[in-house]
Amino acid sequence: MKYLPSIEWIKNYKREWLSGDVSAGLTVGVMLIPQGMAYSMLAGLPPIHGLYAVTIPLIIYALMGTSRQLAVGPVAMVSLLISSGIGTLATQGSEQYIGLAILLAFMVGIFQLSMGIFRLGFLVNFLSHPVIAGFTSAAAIIIGLSQFKHLLGIKVNGEKFLEIGHQIVTQLGQIHVLSLVIGLVAIFLLLMVKKIHKLMPGPLIVVLIGILVVYLGGLTDQGVKIVGDIPGGLPTFSLFSIDLTTVKALIPTALTIGFVGFMESIAVAKAIQQKHKNYKLDANQELIALGTANIGGSFFRSFPVTGGFSRTAVNDQAGANTGLASIISALLIVLTLLFFTSYFYFLPNAVLAAIILVAVYGLIDFKEAKHLFHTDKTDFYLFVAAAIGTLIMGIEEGIILGVILSLAVLIYRVSYPHFAELGILESGKDFKNVLRYKTAHIVDEIVILRFDAQLYFANSSYFADHAFSIIRKRKNPKYFIFDASPVSAMDSTAVHMLSDFIKDLEKDGVTFLLANAIGPVRDIIMKSGLDKAIPLDHQFTSLADAYKFAQAGLKSS
Repeated sequence: MKYLPSIEWIKNYKREWLSGDVSAGLTVGVMLIPQGMAYSMLAGLPPIHGLYAVTIPLIIYALMGTSRQLAVGPVAMVSLLISSGIGTLATQGSEQYIGLAILLAFMVGIFQLSMGIFRLGFLVNFLSHPVIAGFTSAAAIIIGLSQFKHLLGIKVNGEKFLEIGHQIVTQLGQIHVLSLVIGLVAIFLLLMVKKIHKLMPGPLIVVLIGILVVYLGGLTDQGVKIVGDIPGGLPTFSLFSIDLTTVKALIPTALTIGFVGFMESIAVAKAIQQKHKNYKLDANQELIALGTANIGGSFFRSFPVTGGFSRTAVNDQAGANTGLASIISALLIVLTLLFFTSYFYFLPNAVLAAIILVAVYGLIDFKEAKHLFHTDKTDFYLFVAAAIGTLIMGIEEGIILGVILSLAVLIYRVSYPHFAELGILESGKDFKNVLRYKTAHIVDEIVILRFDAQLYFANSSYFADHAFSIIRKRKNPKYFIFDASPVSAMDSTAVHMLSDFIKDLEKDGVTFLLANAIGPVRDIIMKSGLDKAIPLDHQFTSLADAYKFAQAGLKSS
């Protein structure tokens, strides 16, 4: 079925896949227990909702998603967006706050589902990679700083870098040393376990150690903050009230989470799919699957979820072959909810903070920043601008800034595309950019230009101005050869521009020649009447033919 891609792998399931799916399902399930609680705490919710978020949503995505390895659940970025978006509307942890988070999951789901149905998955392409990397790195720093309140045992509010940083600095004298020690030891153990073996459940190991240390040492009497009571049992189906005023207030956050969540999910799904190549990834179906997972989860007290980088990597490394791995993970969480939640009573908040800190550190992309600095300065400045903007203004504002920057760069690049002046090599057949090839010879009377983009309203004036600036540098230009090989299309504005451009050339005694125009462009020339300005004997299938025509013309004159 179209909306149930799982039917394909269910019908064709191979026995040899089962061991990998079981192994991956159990591994990720174990990983999800502490992660779910940690990210729920980051979102300002009771830890139990983190476990609710990795039951129904996982099963729905496994059945509807096109990725066979993507592990859906709470992620740090989305959790912080929930906290920043709802924090101004209700007190964290209150019933009102919980209700808003559940409603937010429903709204995110509706947004993503609508985008998928109307096939709007392409919109994610309008955020450039440097902007995404800059935003993600800055968001990771903010997420990390937000956890210092649990690590240091102090009170910190806010979602902006400077705001959080100022509060931390002013309270350095109030650090709870024991909480800090527990957190630092947890970080150390997480890093050590990761080095020993990537598939070892580091978060679960430190959670168990943390619980034992606090319980046996009686550390709650010494001021160590713990998770406390976690209700057991499965989440029941429940409806929530929808207030139009509240919905209106949540729309910006829902749109941001829906967009950011999809970007994160599709990015990691694409990376994993490229590795396997035994199935096709459909961006629009991914939106439908994520949207349905969030909608379904909202009726079982879940907050917004999406595909996570680290979990998906672990899922793949552990041998996941199909969505069955995610279903097994969800079943493990169900067993935890039924029988084991009471064992997490003495879990220290500092340990959950350590789990988040280690997880988000990997999101700070130092390598990408270094790479961009050496390869593309414009993209590097985009990275820096997105990062600084997010740090100063906040997460949601950073997303908006990222979209604006991406669109601005897109508009600039399509308005001012690459323009090459060509010269002829010694072979007499090959034509190359004179700035790149010193051996490329220029004949003063013949100007050859290549325009590396489609020609339309946004860049037609640039074409004319730049072309004339090169022509005027020549002493006695007689022929202008336009290499149109990269031009895939022309609109009416470009047609009018070319008509006027050719007339101006004629006034100056310069003949316009067209070379390498593709079929659709030649069709536009014929239909628009531009063929009167560019007759067939001035249109050539190759630069060499156009150049020979110009040479013959110079000799005859």
